[in-house]
Amino acid sequence: MTMTNLRKQQQKEIPMTELENITHSFAHHKENDDQTVLSDINLSLYEGEVVAILGRSGTGKSTLLRIIAGLIQPTLGTVLQNSSSLSGPNEEVSMVFQTFALLPWLTVRDNVAFGLEAQGVPILQRRKKAEEAIQMIGLEGYEDAYPKELSGGMKQRVGLARALVVEPELLLMDEPFSSLDIFTADKLRRDIMELWFTNNIKTKGIVMVTHNVEEAVLMADRIIVMEPGPGRIKSEISVTASHPRNIDTPELKAIKNSIIEDLMD
Repeated sequence: MTMTNLRKQQQKEIPMTELENITHSFAHHKENDDQTVLSDINLSLYEGEVVAILGRSGTGKSTLLRIIAGLIQPTLGTVLQNSSSLSGPNEEVSMVFQTFALLPWLTVRDNVAFGLEAQGVPILQRRKKAEEAIQMIGLEGYEDAYPKELSGGMKQRVGLARALVVEPELLLMDEPFSSLDIFTADKLRRDIMELWFTNNIKTKGIVMVTHNVEEAVLMADRIIVMEPGPGRIKSEISVTASHPRNIDTPELKAIKNSIIEDLMD
């Protein structure tokens, strides 16, 4: 039995998260008008799957992720989390940011424990949980280091540990590898997928935003292709290949080329 099948067996028919008729506009002050960035988005997210939201710049991918997180309230439409309407921050999600978003005056341990402190977790318990998360993502020995002492890849691992330590139902990642060199990004992708498929993380689903077609094909069970002007879902592709994946296989090459053609239309 493959690692993919282990996760798929956990998949439920009822969505964890549902986006219903989501439209969002930002005020455009110079033109005294609103700019619509997302239009009529309908999307369901299920337990046991990795979903990639893929598209060019300007398709509203990151805005969509923030709507799922409850950081932005959509102009129109409804977000449901476990069948309940979302009207503020989504307490069932954590986010990994492109820019790391670490607090420079805190150590690695304290950065990881930051969310636990906000939840009111006692100090000894959050220290223990933070150190377990640090070990899990491969930074054991750097607990007392500060962000300025870390490489980009190490900073993103801290961001990942901070997101995972609160045991979110849904992990959101906003282009988490785009600021890393190709080798560091590849290693971190592989490590995340290994944690996911070996059930070493308790999150039930992953949603990632990316503009990297190969990255989406290598990681995702389902790829949501966005088109601009305003952002809409253009197509949805299922990827059933087992992990670890090799982009040079005929199956994945064909999927990659099909998506590129779709994006170029």
